[in-house]
Amino acid sequence: MRQTNTVLHSQLRSVGFGIVALFLVLSMILYPEQAFNSSLKGLKVWWDVVFPALLPFFIASEILMGFGVVHFLGVLLEPLMRPLFRVPGAGGFVMAMGLASGYPIGAKLTARLREQKLISRTEGERLVSFTNTADPLFMFGAVAVGFFHDVGLGVAIAIAHYVSSFLLGLLMRFHEPAGPVTPPPEKESGFFLWRALKAMHKARLEDGRSLGQLMGDAITSSLNSLMLVGGFIIMFSVIIDVLGEVGITGLLATMISGLFHWIQFPAELASSVISGMFEITLGAQIASQAPPTVEMAYKIAIVGAITAWSGFSVHAQVASLLSKTDIRYTPYFVARVIHGFLAGWVTLILWKPISQYILTSDAAVPAFLRQIPDSGWIGFAEQLPWIGWKMAVVAFILAGTGILLHTFAAIRMKHFS
Repeated sequence: MRQTNTVLHSQLRSVGFGIVALFLVLSMILYPEQAFNSSLKGLKVWWDVVFPALLPFFIASEILMGFGVVHFLGVLLEPLMRPLFRVPGAGGFVMAMGLASGYPIGAKLTARLREQKLISRTEGERLVSFTNTADPLFMFGAVAVGFFHDVGLGVAIAIAHYVSSFLLGLLMRFHEPAGPVTPPPEKESGFFLWRALKAMHKARLEDGRSLGQLMGDAITSSLNSLMLVGGFIIMFSVIIDVLGEVGITGLLATMISGLFHWIQFPAELASSVISGMFEITLGAQIASQAPPTVEMAYKIAIVGAITAWSGFSVHAQVASLLSKTDIRYTPYFVARVIHGFLAGWVTLILWKPISQYILTSDAAVPAFLRQIPDSGWIGFAEQLPWIGWKMAVVAFILAGTGILLHTFAAIRMKHFS
């Protein structure tokens, strides 16, 4: 009986997927001009923004992994990452790169760690859930400056996003508590920095590739990943516009409006939620265009929730990147829902103190945040140091925390031994 139900369920899923695919194809046939324009719009976003922003960091991350930097950080950050998030110290590398360069590099690096057997399946599901985050350039540049024309609002969005991401990481440590665990690094005598350097040297020797071969492989792998990302962006750009043409988006917005009215939330923001379900940039833009009667706190809360959810476009990219491993997509999906709710509520809770600070003091927003680099190839040279410094700051903070923990543990052992 159970096997019959499983077969029936599988058949129903196949029929459902077939109906959805047929509906989308027919819709694009009925609205060919809108589909063409949407694909051009998605292509422009990918070529002008995503490609130049992500390519250097995709390549750099592959080279750093080949040189064994991940193993260096793994030894250094073991006392931080494992107690807090129940993932190996190598997850600190994914966290630093994810916080600096945004979607979907957290998923790509998590998959690479799993391929190298540096993390277990369960640890990979925990890690990707809270490290695949939005980047500061998007929150400050695209949303705060581009849509709301106030860089100070980026502070509120970023604080809520990263605080909720940290809380999500703490929650995900309880995911599959009996799941397989990657053994911690072998405890060896000697200074911990020397042990970390030895682990990096050993990993580089085991990799065995020359610098030229490593760079070639990194570029090839990065281009393949970005072509995949570009395809998803273009496809979901078409899907969003086609659904709008056939009235599906309007119907869903009406349903969300009723729910918002019931929970006493501004119904004018319903359309931004529907658009944000598919693509975060479009959802954030629509939220910024809500009537002035809607309080700014609610607008920023919706933007925060949409950014944390990340949209089906990013979900599809993550699912594709994880499909090369045994890491399951379902825990990531659940984590995105939780992150969205957390980011929205954290924004509302912290809005009053944060808004008083950022709206009454020019010193609240550092000067370098007032000069956001341009998107696209024109501002490419400016983007590299801007994002690179953010990545370096995060990495140094994590490394410094790891050094302090190692030093404290050594002093405690020496004192009580």
